[in-house]
Amino acid sequence: MDIVEKFIGTHELTRKEYIELLRCSSDCSVSEKLSEEAVRLRKHYYGDKVYTRGLIEFTNYCRNNCYYCGIRRDNKHISRYRLTGQEILDCCENGYELGFRTFVLQGGEDPWFTDDRLVEIIRAIKAEYPDCALTLSLGEKSCESYRKFREAGADRYLLRHETADDEHYRTLHPEEMSLRNRKQCLYYLKALGYQVGAGFMVGSPGQTTENLAEDLIFLKDLSPHMVGIGPFIPHHETRYAKERAGSVQLTLFLLSVIRILLPKVLLPATTALGTLDPRGREKGIQAGANVVMPNLSTVKNRKQYDLYDNKICTGEEAAECRGCLSRRVESAGYHLVNERGDAL
Repeated sequence: MDIVEKFIGTHELTRKEYIELLRCSSDCSVSEKLSEEAVRLRKHYYGDKVYTRGLIEFTNYCRNNCYYCGIRRDNKHISRYRLTGQEILDCCENGYELGFRTFVLQGGEDPWFTDDRLVEIIRAIKAEYPDCALTLSLGEKSCESYRKFREAGADRYLLRHETADDEHYRTLHPEEMSLRNRKQCLYYLKALGYQVGAGFMVGSPGQTTENLAEDLIFLKDLSPHMVGIGPFIPHHETRYAKERAGSVQLTLFLLSVIRILLPKVLLPATTALGTLDPRGREKGIQAGANVVMPNLSTVKNRKQYDLYDNKICTGEEAAECRGCLSRRVESAGYHLVNERGDAL
């Protein structure tokens, strides 16, 4: 247990030590010790609060062709959609009435949504809901685009790096995409004053323990305000359709590790966890997570935002989704709050 004690004491390890720690992920005593420390840290900084993010999936068009993603450019068997500016504002209105104080605009990298169109939407949301935080999750943009969105009022930006290992990155993405650019975008966002979120898939095709160690080293270096991780889930219209899904157990182990690595981080219990395990999100909260992201998107479009197979909550109204999550969070010993939930 020496490596566990060292990690709990220092919140940082060498690459070799991370590999050693990760190889203990199936040891129940190690997992328990890490989750105890993760929960202690989360309660120290955030108490029993769990923050909600109202997710608005506003376009499933994407210029990219990531090999694992259901909304990739070359998937010809998907029904594409874009929400109008008014439809986005209607989602926000619904969410505000339900107590959401953070909205997350998430979409594929859709060229139709130019900088000017996005700036107009951002300004409209911030004018209508000045007490709310606005998070963007729009993929890779230029530094100048990020600057425009920030000046228009965007507060946060989510951009999962997916893997910090260049060779592994190339097995998941086409040649025109690069890990170097992905990482550069994250550093641009930090420099512009966003609250920044990174993250990765657990159990993605070809992922090794060494890859995960690189992810942890990168996260420590970037020191993001938010980290989103979830198990890889295959989609039937991708080259990885027949790959096994990632491990719930390893995802929970890594949630505890990340909470210890970055004690003040905002850490979601993701929908992907809840898709693979009926109590996955509750287990995520008990492993150190403190954020959930219910869906505010229009119900008629939810099934079309099809990143992976069998995604949960695609048929529920926002109120049902929030009510269900509130009960689930309470069953885990915590409570949802109607707050922006900014990073400390």
